[in-house]
Amino acid sequence: MVSSDQRRRQLAREKFERQQQRREEARRRTRRLTAIIASSVAVVAAIGVGAYVSLDGDDAKKTSADAAASADPSASPSESGSSAPEPAMKIDKKAKYSMSLKTNQGDIGIAMDAAKTPHTTNSFKALADKGYFDGTKCHRLTTQGIFVLQCGDPKGDGTGGPGYTIPDENLTALGKAGADGSVTFPAGTVAMANTGQPGTGGSQFFLVYKDTKLPPSYTPFGTMDDAGLKAVKKIAEAGVADGAGDGAPKKAVTVEKATVDKV
Repeated sequence: MVSSDQRRRQLAREKFERQQQRREEARRRTRRLTAIIASSVAVVAAIGVGAYVSLDGDDAKKTSADAAASADPSASPSESGSSAPEPAMKIDKKAKYSMSLKTNQGDIGIAMDAAKTPHTTNSFKALADKGYFDGTKCHRLTTQGIFVLQCGDPKGDGTGGPGYTIPDENLTALGKAGADGSVTFPAGTVAMANTGQPGTGGSQFFLVYKDTKLPPSYTPFGTMDDAGLKAVKKIAEAGVADGAGDGAPKKAVTVEKATVDKV
């Protein structure tokens, strides 16, 4: 007998997976369109006619609900399909790091383990050092089925990213998936969002404020401190802006300053 609570979680996960599949299909369509436009531009150039083509490759029509704990790895209008390299490895892989998010709703401290997630830690430090996260909004809150606050998108709509992707890491940290294909992300966990495909993490991440079951395909790279978890829980208690269970948080959350330092 499946309980109503288990059924709600199952439906939430299924919705989550469908949304990610739609985003990946949209990205593929955009890449094909980009290739067609690029070919057309090349033909025009060959006959001596100059042309300039600008393409919004992030499917800006998608809503924040469709972002569903996923991240498009592009950060500006024309980088869909971008293959920019991730930042050069500069951190100490044997060290511990701490990310501090100063937000208008309270400070959130996140402990990071570079030995387990070197690419993720290095990317976050590189982005934080250049002020990438400063002034960005946490654009998505879920209060039904899965319980996360999603942040790290410079566009604030679930479609932005740094223009490069990083590999998945530490995927076995939360144990083996159960019969339903999920593992429990404990309250306090901080993990990378992605498009639903391997190796598509960018800058978006989510903060788990209540134990949440998800597939083990999201890099868990940090743990919130008690004060940070308390702050996120208060944001969640206020609910979603439109009263639904998935959307922009009613209490708008802005990351005023993000720093990553070696402990």
